[in-house]
Amino acid sequence: MNCIQKLALGFVVLMTGTAGLLGQESSPAVDKWEPEIRKFEEQDRKSVPPLAANLFVGSSSIRLWKLKEAFPRHVCVNRGFGGSQLVDSARYVDRIVIPAKPRVVVLYAGDNDIASGKLPVVVRDHYRVFRDKIQAALPESKIVVVGLKPSPSRWKFREQALETNRLLLEEVKAGKNQEFVDVWKPMLGDDGMPRADLFVKDNLHMNESGYSIWNRLIEPFLAAKAE
Repeated sequence: MNCIQKLALGFVVLMTGTAGLLGQESSPAVDKWEPEIRKFEEQDRKSVPPLAANLFVGSSSIRLWKLKEAFPRHVCVNRGFGGSQLVDSARYVDRIVIPAKPRVVVLYAGDNDIASGKLPVVVRDHYRVFRDKIQAALPESKIVVVGLKPSPSRWKFREQALETNRLLLEEVKAGKNQEFVDVWKPMLGDDGMPRADLFVKDNLHMNESGYSIWNRLIEPFLAAKAE
């Protein structure tokens, strides 16, 4: 086998492996979330989301957020599906975000990705897909990226989470119509550890005190109700 044949064979093996990896990552998630995504679509058919709203998308921290109570002066739409990863938000953005034509998109995802073993650069790359889809379809809409939070139950992943936040902040700073909200530091105690009083019993999901911090940090970036 000559050098050209070896290079060609190596390229085929590389591409086959990459395709297989992407297939392994995407197929189970599609099956898992399809019913949830269809529920959102059915809701939108029955009641069209208000135009120029603030749309929140991501994992359970979004799903459990009582948006009407938290932001009574803003029109908010909740598109959280608990247990999801950033790759899922990127996959379904065409179906549950873009059709609503929100003025602001608030994203919290990546927490579950890191806990599942994904590298911070992979989370960053999934954010790029998410962002690029939105900016191609809705160039005037703003994306607000909520950085990963410091949960007591996932403290062992803190280095990966902090690196993810650093990479996401880099992306936001390098682009346009994007904001990064750091919730990490405000949720730490004087001892540098996550504040247990901000979480429910599972030490992963937040209670009202935890959300009150997020509410204060996020509200300045939201679009006001149309007059």
